[in-house]
Amino acid sequence: MKSYQIAVVDDDAQIREIVEAYLHKEGYRTVAFSTAEDAWELWKDDPPDMWILDIMLPGMNGFELCRQIRKEAEVPIVMISARDEEVDRILGLELGGDDYLTKPFSPRELVARVNRLFHRVSSIRQALENPAPSQPGPATIEVGELRLVLEERRVFWHGEEIEVTLKEFKLLQTLTEQPNRAFTRDELLTLIWGDAYYGSDRAIDDLVKRLRRKIKELPVDTVWGHGYRLRLERTGN
Repeated sequence: MKSYQIAVVDDDAQIREIVEAYLHKEGYRTVAFSTAEDAWELWKDDPPDMWILDIMLPGMNGFELCRQIRKEAEVPIVMISARDEEVDRILGLELGGDDYLTKPFSPRELVARVNRLFHRVSSIRQALENPAPSQPGPATIEVGELRLVLEERRVFWHGEEIEVTLKEFKLLQTLTEQPNRAFTRDELLTLIWGDAYYGSDRAIDDLVKRLRRKIKELPVDTVWGHGYRLRLERTGN
């Protein structure tokens, strides 16, 4: 198995040492930096397989470094911060971060998330090497009171049109195409964001939360410890 290299960028020397020690125990190679400017120079010689970025850095901050990395590659990025503000987490994910941890965090939890991201990378690469054949689908999908007009990307609930974003539509389409099937969060991430996305499954939770606000009685159930399904009540004969 390849020994992945992970870049750790944090201006706190103690955090860098602890994170590196736990990653080394897991078999990863690491390279550490105290500034984003020094870390950016790494691209010239030995680009890492993953980044762990502190947001609050002297000079260039973690958000800006994340933005620059995303211009060059689709490697996984884990962002860490002492700030527990929702706006910071959303901004980090929107700029291309794949996961977000708030300080103080458990090094074991960080390692678990790193392992999960690399597992997702491996799964996506296998899917790219063995793509499933595409098949034509219907022009509209109707499940209960929910109707999707696919070519027009329109959603109707009880006959009333609901304004949704592209990713909200993709989530509804995925769930309605196979009602009552429980999808894992990883499956939904790949189906909605695409094969190149290695991000946190919290993006799926945020998407479901937004849809539930727009459609109050939307029959999307949380399958605890697994993911989500669109519930279709079965009627008797």
